[in-house]
Amino acid sequence: MNLKKVLSPDTVWIDLKADTKQGIIEEMIDRLVAAGKFSNRAVVLEAVMDRESKMSTGMQNGVAIPHGKTDEIKSLVAAVGLNKAGVDFDSMDGEPCTIFIMTLSPVKRTGPHIQFLAEISRLISQASERDKLLACTTHQEIYDLLTGK
Repeated sequence: MNLKKVLSPDTVWIDLKADTKQGIIEEMIDRLVAAGKFSNRAVVLEAVMDRESKMSTGMQNGVAIPHGKTDEIKSLVAAVGLNKAGVDFDSMDGEPCTIFIMTLSPVKRTGPHIQFLAEISRLISQASERDKLLACTTHQEIYDLLTGK
């Protein structure tokens, strides 16, 4: 999958401010609303929080992948954000998360969601790549790193 088709400079952020799981999710959703990716914040927030209540999307190595499915979304929406201080996200390894990858997709479409996660996971599976991401100082640097610009 070409990440340029899913990510844009206005959906990658180096400066997430929230310091809680709920806060990170809300902040990312608010920024996606501001970027014009969807308008019904409440429905999208409910979908992501419903998924999160089933099992934490805090993975390991500082990565969290909050996601949700809702008919409010017509095609895959994705975002990547950093909070370099780290946030407790109930991760599998018990460590704080610093890299947040959010995906939102229509209820009946799984292909693009899986393809995006496979591609982004390939990019951040190595510690050196995660370090490069965390070393970014601008939104554009993150975008360029992830999209191979």
